[in-house]
Amino acid sequence: MTMYDDTPLQATTSAESYYLGVDGGGSKTLAVLVNAQGEEVGRGLAGSSNYTGVGLESAVSNIYAAVQQARNVLDPHSPIAKAWLGISGLDRPADHAALIPLLKDLAATVYLTNDGELGLSVLPDAVGVVLIAGTGSIALGRNARGLTGRAGGWGYLLGDEGSGYALGIQALQAAVRAADGRGPSTILLERILQFWQFQQPEELIGAVYLNTDKAQIARLSTCVLQAERDGDALASAIVQNAITELVLVVRTVAAKLDFTVEQALPWHWVED
Repeated sequence: MTMYDDTPLQATTSAESYYLGVDGGGSKTLAVLVNAQGEEVGRGLAGSSNYTGVGLESAVSNIYAAVQQARNVLDPHSPIAKAWLGISGLDRPADHAALIPLLKDLAATVYLTNDGELGLSVLPDAVGVVLIAGTGSIALGRNARGLTGRAGGWGYLLGDEGSGYALGIQALQAAVRAADGRGPSTILLERILQFWQFQQPEELIGAVYLNTDKAQIARLSTCVLQAERDGDALASAIVQNAITELVLVVRTVAAKLDFTVEQALPWHWVED
């Protein structure tokens, strides 16, 4: 369960008040700081803040690193009135309980939600469906009655179909099958070796099993998309499967919230 407040964050009349937004994904964390007039005054970028992927310590450290970069333009004592942190992987009460004590000092008021809530906020009246397809994948929605629904977001072992990680791992599987001769030839093998600057397919073993950074595998999605554009049949099949899965999660959320086929469905795509 996540916490969400649909009341817009109101700026105060004080010129010294600032407002912070944090988009924490599986690959990167973006922090943006604005003044009371809504003008951007600073931004920062750091690594993943999905603590289910990188651990609590690393996730919190990356959040603070991104926020500190954004704050570098300010006096160290300048207050932040309100902060909205949308963090991927934040789905259960236990997640909220683990993170909020470590992040509550970022601002006088801190809102901590799943990153999908950030996407919903850009839709008119926050009604519609947001699809996030980055290192992981998830769709969240809200209808005009305030009911919410979601599909996907189960993580790389249970789901995340259509995500960058799913594209990357399927490409690796196709590549090693081709290397063995167990599967069709594919330029994915060559592209992945080039991307990671490897000489032999056997080097893939260490890169996958000795590295816990899911974002590294997710970045191989660029190889898949390039190979698909170059006409590789296996890459095309992987991309088409991803599209099918992403459409399915959007349709599933829309059905849960009684969005009809006849009405125009507000939606927002977020690439992590």
